[in-house]
Amino acid sequence: MAYLNVVDYRWIQQTRKTLLDACEKLSADEWTAQNGYGLQSVRDTLVHMADCYHAWLGSFLLLKTKSPISSKEARQKMTIHDCIERFNQADIYVEEVFRLLGDQLDQPIERTIPWREGGDPISMTPRKLLTHTMTHEFHHKGQIVVMLRQLGHVPPNTDVLGTKDSTETET
Repeated sequence: MAYLNVVDYRWIQQTRKTLLDACEKLSADEWTAQNGYGLQSVRDTLVHMADCYHAWLGSFLLLKTKSPISSKEARQKMTIHDCIERFNQADIYVEEVFRLLGDQLDQPIERTIPWREGGDPISMTPRKLLTHTMTHEFHHKGQIVVMLRQLGHVPPNTDVLGTKDSTETET
C-alpha cells in the first residue's frame, strides 16, 4: 500500500502558491473583508490554515513551540507576506516530520496538547496529523476560492490535478 510522502506534499505547496499569488493581488479592504461565514476573511482563513500545521506538526509532534496559534491581535496585523512566511515555516515542519519520523509515521505519540492548559493526553500518529493538516488546508482553500469569487475575482485553478507531476520538468 502506498502512503503519503513528501512528494505528495509538493503538490499541496504548488496549489498553495497558486492561491497565495491570487491573494497577493487583493486590496487591503478585500484582504480583511468579513464574508459572514467560516473564519470571516481571507486573512483569517489563511492564518488559521498555517496555524494548523504549526499546532499539530510544529507543536504536538516536534515540540518546537508551545504557542502555535496566532493571537487575535497578531492575526489582525498580518499581511499576505506574513502568511507566506508562516506557511514557509509550516513547510519546514512537514519536512522535519518526514525526515525525523518518516519510518515511524504509524507509531502513536501520546501527550497532552502543548498549547492547551491541562487536559488529558491524546494519542495520534504522525501520518494522521500530516493527513489532517493537508486535508484541513484543502477544506479552507475551497472557502477562500469562494471568498475570492464573492469579492469579484476570478479565482485560479487550485486543484491538485493542475499541478506538475514530480517527473515533469520546469520550463
